[in-house]
Amino acid sequence: MPSATLKIFLVFGDPKRLRTAVLSNWTGKAVAGPRSEIEKVLEREESASAGVYFLTGIDPELNKPTVYIGEAETIRDRIKGHLGKDFWNQVLFFISTDENLTKAHIRYLEGRLIDIAKLAERAVLMNSQRGGSKLPESDQADMEIFLEKMQQVLPALGIEVFVPTVYRQETEDKLELLNCQIKDLTATGYLTPNGIVVLSGSQAVLHERASAKKYTGVLANRNKLIEEKHIVEEGDHLIFTKDVEFSSPSAAAAVIHGGSANGLLAWKTQDGKTLKELESV
Repeated sequence: MPSATLKIFLVFGDPKRLRTAVLSNWTGKAVAGPRSEIEKVLEREESASAGVYFLTGIDPELNKPTVYIGEAETIRDRIKGHLGKDFWNQVLFFISTDENLTKAHIRYLEGRLIDIAKLAERAVLMNSQRGGSKLPESDQADMEIFLEKMQQVLPALGIEVFVPTVYRQETEDKLELLNCQIKDLTATGYLTPNGIVVLSGSQAVLHERASAKKYTGVLANRNKLIEEKHIVEEGDHLIFTKDVEFSSPSAAAAVIHGGSANGLLAWKTQDGKTLKELESV
């Protein structure tokens, strides 16, 4: 993505309350706020415009983020229709300040956003159907640019459900691979802005250490990955069936080692330097 200047305005001075966001040289504008202040959000002049909106929260059973993606010619009216649903606690919507978003445009954006959310696998998607709309080639190109700008703004306002789970380096710099070894098993990964990705084909111990019972988070993470078949049994060890992102090197190393581990020491470069040594440079 190109460099950009993002201006976030805290309407009441609190970063968790009502706020707006605009990017330099872009006609789009975001408005976000908590459900507890929904009346203040919907009092905004922007909410009378056409656009796309997001309702986010946490699934109590899965303990995973939830998101509903919608579009409306009058955002205010559509969001009022969601007040009977209790899965969400935050709302955010985008409009165009030049009022050039048509019904077809916002339906196209809605469909693309749903597809991106599904691929990212970061949240439980509450939409029952895809949505979407066909556009002329020139309009489609314009909406792809609008979509790219939205994806720059969303994480800054606390919505990361569209960030790819597996981050791919976009620069020309060579990606530096790291290894995490235990006995004769090896896992390979690379650092990302969100933590670390362990690559498909990486190996992990088959059985947890006895001490792992003290760290319920380690067992829960391993068991979830096994349940989802992201790691499966292969002979005397486990193997990753897909690239998996972890929140930290230690979280990844704990799953690989079958118990608590210091990721700064467990992960090493190809020439044997630990992450701790790299960070001390």
